[in-house]
Amino acid sequence: MLRLIGSHYHFRRAVPVAVQARLGRTEISLSLQTQSKLVARERAAALYARTGALFEKAKTMDTDLSREDLIALLTEQGKIIREQEELLTLADEAFRAEKRALQADHAMTLMDQVQKEGAFISFATESLRTLETRLQNMMQKVFTASAVSKKEKDMLREQISSLSTLIVDLGKHRPAGLAEAPANSPPEATLPARAIRPASPLLSVMAEKFVFADRDKSEDTKKATRKTVELFTQAFGDMPVRQITGTIAGEFFDLLSGLPATHGKGRAGLPIREAVAQARERAQETVSGKTVKNHFSRLSALWMHLVQRDMAERNPWAGWDFNITRKIVRRGWTDDELALLARTPWKGTAVSQNTWAGIISIGMFTGMRLGEICNLRHQDTEVIDGVPCFHIRPHPEEGWSPKTSAGTRIIPVHSGLLRMKGLNLFQDNGEHYLFPDLTVSSTGERGDNFARAFSKHKKRIGIPEDVTFHSFRHTVSTKLRNQEAHIRELWIDTVLGHEASHKSQGTMTYTSGIEVANLKQVIEALHYPPECLIAKGEI
Repeated sequence: MLRLIGSHYHFRRAVPVAVQARLGRTEISLSLQTQSKLVARERAAALYARTGALFEKAKTMDTDLSREDLIALLTEQGKIIREQEELLTLADEAFRAEKRALQADHAMTLMDQVQKEGAFISFATESLRTLETRLQNMMQKVFTASAVSKKEKDMLREQISSLSTLIVDLGKHRPAGLAEAPANSPPEATLPARAIRPASPLLSVMAEKFVFADRDKSEDTKKATRKTVELFTQAFGDMPVRQITGTIAGEFFDLLSGLPATHGKGRAGLPIREAVAQARERAQETVSGKTVKNHFSRLSALWMHLVQRDMAERNPWAGWDFNITRKIVRRGWTDDELALLARTPWKGTAVSQNTWAGIISIGMFTGMRLGEICNLRHQDTEVIDGVPCFHIRPHPEEGWSPKTSAGTRIIPVHSGLLRMKGLNLFQDNGEHYLFPDLTVSSTGERGDNFARAFSKHKKRIGIPEDVTFHSFRHTVSTKLRNQEAHIRELWIDTVLGHEASHKSQGTMTYTSGIEVANLKQVIEALHYPPECLIAKGEI
């Protein structure tokens, strides 16, 4: 059967039970190294026939295989795999050869066009030079020769006018695309003036102007766009925006689709072309269609400004079809899943036990986003009107800000967090950040070591894929909205940093005593069974 893993198709066939012991495996799985379903079907059909022959041969062998029979069977199995690899290599070489042939044909066409245009320029230059000489001679004769009669002057003026018209007509009927004569043409051969298009600005300059320098853009948007621009410049250099065509966009699409799923998640990574080549060689899982779509959406948003201002002819990033085959709907945690997470001890070395328990507990009792928790500083814990609070706000000196304007908010600290040992929210220990052992990724995301460790730990203990750290926000939202009617929807949105459906005094400010008290009432409504708590007996 065919399976689409990332952006490439794989062949998978179960080994019959009768021969599993002999072949030493329960299934055969190979990468077909193609994004085309049609090509994948052809390659899979060939593999299906060869593996079927292998299974039949294994069935006909005696129950007790001799050492020679076993070697022969394994040799046949290895031969199938080698032949498949050779087939894929030949197909790849054929594709590259065809691409080179097309490029050569295009180059020959361009060369022929240049030769034709060069011949026309030579002809036009000589003709214009002759006409200009005759025109100058006539003008001199008209205005300096006193012996010329009035009638002769009028006749000469008519000839001058006719020649001038001829020069203009010759300039108008030049082939499109000719801007000026070759460098070796005579200096006195001046062609008619033509409108000159302004020089095209570079991609990096336009990204700086319309995205990075825009104060209305969130830091998340700027970081994401910067990552996209960096990937593009790694692949093609910092190109003028007018030269970025649909052909370039298509090649970038193919490169992005071939990136390994782990690219950019560590401190350092390979350049895009090397990373794609390595992923293809190792048959690694590639990024999803949604990731490719996000990169194109960022560039498309930038090009909307360029097209409006006539800095680009069209938007090459719009109208693409992205292969989004699977959409995972995130959900909240169940009590059983929280209990499983709590009773499975953290034995990793990426972060300390205090950091591990602290981040998870804050997520459970505030609904904060992971990025907000990881960027908490000691100065972000304040006592407002007698209520201990987290103050989520931008850090301009560190280049971080909440995801949206509503993300800047006050969240009262749950009484359970205040009792939690090892968290020490209001104790000055000389550290700038609340969790100082968190690292910063190559893209500037603080807490990447915790994010990777949490994802691996969750997968290892069997938590489903549709439950993530962000699911704590879903859990908190669900618990609060199922509480008593006296907890207003507006207060819940304020705690979670959601955009309110309408503007009012309650959504614009929440630092007065009664408002903070209302938010504290919301937070204290959160309760979990004891077996769901990471720090048992302390919250």
